[in-house]
Amino acid sequence: MKQIICFGDSNTYGYIPGTGKRYPWGVRWTSILNEKLGSENYRVVEEGLCGRTTVFEDPLRDGRCGVKAFPAVLETHAPSDTDVVVIMLGTNDCKSVYGASAEFVGRGAARLIRQIRAYSEKVKVLLVSPIHLGEKVWQKDYDPEFNKNSIEVSRKLADEYRKISESENVFFLDASQYASPSETDQEHMDEDGHRRFAQAIYDKIRNIA
Repeated sequence: MKQIICFGDSNTYGYIPGTGKRYPWGVRWTSILNEKLGSENYRVVEEGLCGRTTVFEDPLRDGRCGVKAFPAVLETHAPSDTDVVVIMLGTNDCKSVYGASAEFVGRGAARLIRQIRAYSEKVKVLLVSPIHLGEKVWQKDYDPEFNKNSIEVSRKLADEYRKISESENVFFLDASQYASPSETDQEHMDEDGHRRFAQAIYDKIRNIA
């Protein structure tokens, strides 16, 4: 059986826009991916956490720093048994409190790739640049942890991640080509977004593993 670890934030967790709840199995993209691949031959490990960043510590919530959590995740799921790791982080790095550029966020993603390499050179890596933030995300009715600059940074991540994927010799996918943030919260995918993104990931995985 092939194992795929999906390491991400709330859009990997399956956060339902505007509710704080989680999409059930069969709706969130990780579960759709597992069903498409077939549970007899593939095991998709869902490692999504709301608020997770690549390298930043959230001043309001513990345990959100990706590079600190990732080694334990990799060890827990035995790199020797893992065929593919999907990394989709970067949205939370765009929050105004961090003041990070797209280039800096990309460097954080590169650190995660190197953590995988430290465990195994055989594991294939799919680096995914996240969906864009919506134009109104910074407004008070949505998520004031972001500002107008956050939107611009999120839109630049695809180019940075593409460069990282080339330099680190890993696979790449731009999620914004397949899904958009919901109108409800300007940040998270709706059910249709999860379906479309799952199909894109499935097509990519079939060519990788």
